[in-house]
Amino acid sequence: MPPFRQSRVRSRYLLLVILLFFIPTVRSADEEPSHLNNWHDIWLVRFIINILGYATIIVPGYLLIKYLKSSNYLETGRGFCYPVIKSCVFGSESKSGLLDEPLAAPRNEPESTSSTKQALKLFFCAAGLQVSYLTWGVLQERVMTRSYGATGEEEEGERFTDSQFLVFMNRILALTVAGLWCALFKQPRHGAPMYKYSFASLSNILSSWCQYEALKFISFPTQVLAKASKVIPVMLMGKIVSRKSYEYWEYFTAMLISIGVSMFLLSSTTNKHPSTVTTFSGVVILGGYIMFDSFTSNWQDNLFKYKMSSVQMMFGVNLFSCLLTVGSLLEQGAFFESLAFMTRHSEFAIHAVLLSVCSACGQLFIFYTIGQFGAAVFTIIMTLRQAIAILLSCFLYGHPVTVVGGLGVAIVFLALFLRVYARSRTKRSKKVAPSQPTVEKV
Repeated sequence: MPPFRQSRVRSRYLLLVILLFFIPTVRSADEEPSHLNNWHDIWLVRFIINILGYATIIVPGYLLIKYLKSSNYLETGRGFCYPVIKSCVFGSESKSGLLDEPLAAPRNEPESTSSTKQALKLFFCAAGLQVSYLTWGVLQERVMTRSYGATGEEEEGERFTDSQFLVFMNRILALTVAGLWCALFKQPRHGAPMYKYSFASLSNILSSWCQYEALKFISFPTQVLAKASKVIPVMLMGKIVSRKSYEYWEYFTAMLISIGVSMFLLSSTTNKHPSTVTTFSGVVILGGYIMFDSFTSNWQDNLFKYKMSSVQMMFGVNLFSCLLTVGSLLEQGAFFESLAFMTRHSEFAIHAVLLSVCSACGQLFIFYTIGQFGAAVFTIIMTLRQAIAILLSCFLYGHPVTVVGGLGVAIVFLALFLRVYARSRTKRSKKVAPSQPTVEKV
């Protein structure tokens, strides 16, 4: 391509970037957003508005990256910012296999370590995971399904409705924790282009949004069982994205999970949700959560092919998640509205902060547990956590469970335990080293 044609293409890219960054921020002084309130109550409208907000950041970023690649910046770039831009757009290393060392301290303790010490360490990990995620589950249901500021039985109070702000709160604290960890502890040299984290970030914030939003339409036990059943779409995404193959027992346990979840959903629908529209909305949002979350885990598995630790993954994904959510919140004007809600209701502010603390601490317990005891022990602990979360939610918030629904729950967790047992037997027989864990986002 002639030089003058190249300069034209570059100038067009830069012009598009500038326009896409500044156009969404221009608003008329006479604009009256109040007429949109009724439309904003529809979850699909909020979802589309969020997507458009993310697009105002992702599209200019895509055009900028394409411009840098087409202009041969890797060979000709100079200046103070060149190393940063090169790392963000092109990466610093090629794919070099999975990271050999887990995030937490490897299990290199001397053989004389007493079994009592190991038992105490296991108890610490299990207690940390249970407390973090059980508290997170209770607070999640409290924030999304109950009112704040009610002074008596006659006053209904005010409900918090912006799920995206809760996602931002969780991600900003997780980003801070991951950043401090990377600064304090030695991490491997980072090789992945930074922009590749944005794919996992986008799917992760969408899955988290669906997770919070679904509680407006369905019960928390139904959501927990749906999360347990995401094994099925993860397998489908694995075949599509990573071209993985699965054993017969994986298909068998996936079928058992789908049967158990169907039994629970059918029993709870006939008792709890007489409105077909409400039930359909909840199922659609849960389907969105499972689809986005399945993509996130498979994309993170591909990213781990670069030499990185799980905390570096946590930092990169949360960095883009914060940029996308805060940009969308500011464009909608919802950021300051949510802050105003926090100032009006101090109880909500405490709940939101505790929700974020539990999320960040839970992720650190995930890394430490897998590093010390392996993925099988971690999966057993988290499966028990899901069962306890259902019982705790039914006890605190009065969700009824029929005999058929209880049998469905039992089938789901039986299938999960069978899955853990079969996987550990397969790994032992093949003597395969455990792979890098995927960060669990909440």
